[in-house]
Amino acid sequence: MSGVEIGLLAVAVLLLLILIGMPIGVAMLAVSFGGVSFIRNEGVAFRMAGSVARDSLQEYLFAVVPLFVLMGLLVTISGVGKDTFDVFQSALRRVRAGLGMATVGANAVFASITGISIASASVFSRVAVPEMVRHGYQKGFATGVVAGSSVLGMLIPPSLLMIVYAVQAEESVGRMFLSGIGPGILLSVLFALTIYLMARFRPQMVFAEVKQAADLPGLGLAETLRKGAPILALMGLVLGGLYGGFLNPTEAGAAGAAGALVIAILRRSLGQGRLWHILVETGQITVSVLFLVMAATFFSRMLAMSGLPAALGDVLLSGPVGPWGFLILYLAVVILLGCIIDSISIMLILLPIAIPVAQAAGFDMIWFGVMTVVAVEIGLLTPPFGLSVFTIKSAMNDPDLKVGTIFRGTMPFVLAMLAALVILAIFPAISTWLARL
Repeated sequence: MSGVEIGLLAVAVLLLLILIGMPIGVAMLAVSFGGVSFIRNEGVAFRMAGSVARDSLQEYLFAVVPLFVLMGLLVTISGVGKDTFDVFQSALRRVRAGLGMATVGANAVFASITGISIASASVFSRVAVPEMVRHGYQKGFATGVVAGSSVLGMLIPPSLLMIVYAVQAEESVGRMFLSGIGPGILLSVLFALTIYLMARFRPQMVFAEVKQAADLPGLGLAETLRKGAPILALMGLVLGGLYGGFLNPTEAGAAGAAGALVIAILRRSLGQGRLWHILVETGQITVSVLFLVMAATFFSRMLAMSGLPAALGDVLLSGPVGPWGFLILYLAVVILLGCIIDSISIMLILLPIAIPVAQAAGFDMIWFGVMTVVAVEIGLLTPPFGLSVFTIKSAMNDPDLKVGTIFRGTMPFVLAMLAALVILAIFPAISTWLARL
């Protein structure tokens, strides 16, 4: 067998192992070891495995992962998410479907600190959904808004997926963070527009019972400042330090984690062993992410050795498919895999194959990363996997709430995300203008 044939067989075997339930990191390591053994020999495979374990995780940059995860968990437990929602609810209380738009706005701000979509889905399913249902919104619409807007956590910086992409594509993490701002604002606007149009032309999909806007409570100036100050302070500390050039991404993560810890302490949110639980959860998330990164590095080196990415590039770019045909095919595969595999795993499986082809096609790699992240995030909302949907179902603990109801509620936001992909493809500067300054 040729190297390219071995590479194709390795990809097929990897997908088969994942579908039958093998942990993705273990499957990637096993397939990579077998692929190198067939291409060269077992001795080379053992040496490569050792060098991957040593080289892939020794970078200083990887310290950013536990720091941002810790910051997100501390912010979640300290009630900052609820306060952010309260501020937006007060500001938009007289706008038609304003609670839905408030959820999008609060999620966008919350995303600028947590960087994890599942954290946003968990927080706002408890905060926003009961409030929306109480004020006459359909439960399916309310959960759909929370699930849809939760994806902003992986696009608006800091973002865990942006870090993963930056490592795989050898791009600057800071530039990738900057590239998410424009698309994050675009997606927030599209979500708000979707809510407005639904409330205007399909009110039966939004409202179970329309209440007067005056029924919604407002906040005074002092209360607004009290609730909004913590999240604004953290945004200023992390994003101001990062984009002002005072802190690199790892230092910004450390500063943000320290700031989130201070907020949690001042709010007395760390009693009853919660700090220990948060530290353990941070460790678990970090280890799982870094193990996947290590496995993906091995997989990437095996594919490079096989010559599969270069061969695919020649076939796709020189034939009738062309660069844009490759992009459409790639995004379709990403969205389909999102139905069955989690976001990070999709990127770690596909990027070693796709990045060389994208580079050969002459694509801007920062823009390509943004397109990838948006497409991956669609998978959080689509059946049967839909991780954000199942997170909301679990957090709500409502036996009357069906998973299918939540999935139906997310469909308008899936369409909005597809529209965002089209807009970003036509106007790539939305992704790149800040990153290239």
